[in-house]
Amino acid sequence: MSRPLFISLDGPKGTGKTTLLEAVTSALRADGKKVIRLCEKKSDPHRGETMALVNQLVRHPSPALELAVCERFADSRGWISRHVLPKQPSDSIILIDRWYPSDAAFRRLIPFAEILKMNMEHGVQVPDLHVGVVTDAETSWARAAARTRGLGSTVLHSLEEQVACTLGFEQAVADHGWVLCRNEGSIEDATAQVVAEIYGVLSGR
Repeated sequence: MSRPLFISLDGPKGTGKTTLLEAVTSALRADGKKVIRLCEKKSDPHRGETMALVNQLVRHPSPALELAVCERFADSRGWISRHVLPKQPSDSIILIDRWYPSDAAFRRLIPFAEILKMNMEHGVQVPDLHVGVVTDAETSWARAAARTRGLGSTVLHSLEEQVACTLGFEQAVADHGWVLCRNEGSIEDATAQVVAEIYGVLSGR
């Protein structure tokens, strides 16, 4: 490869993305692939300031404030695209936990098409493969409730919000032709699907 294969796993909270990322990483490494795991929030140098703005948005929802949040995320992803992604080995597979598709789940006031355009204008790298990880909202909500940390979200506080989050994301997956991975069954089945998709992209390069 002349550059790393860049893959994002996105979706609502509680759909098992982290568990799936770990399983996919293990499967690829067992097959001799070099895998780099990245997380948007851990690679973002301005995360603290952005989350402070997110907290304001939760308290005082407005299109202007949500637009400012989207701008900050797009700017940070542009920075990651210029300063983090190019430093990864050219023969590696980069798996990132969340990228701009996740905005389709969490934004309520700004159309995702506008957010997508904003990310492109900020020079955000387009993944070679987008994987949308979903379950029905009741399943992800129940999974989150069973965790010690709960949903772990600053923006979602009810099942109704989780339903809206899930529906919005599934619509974006359909609109943009991303790979849909339903993670309600066994982790082995979901892992096999994602690994097969990755090898499909590799074979076409």
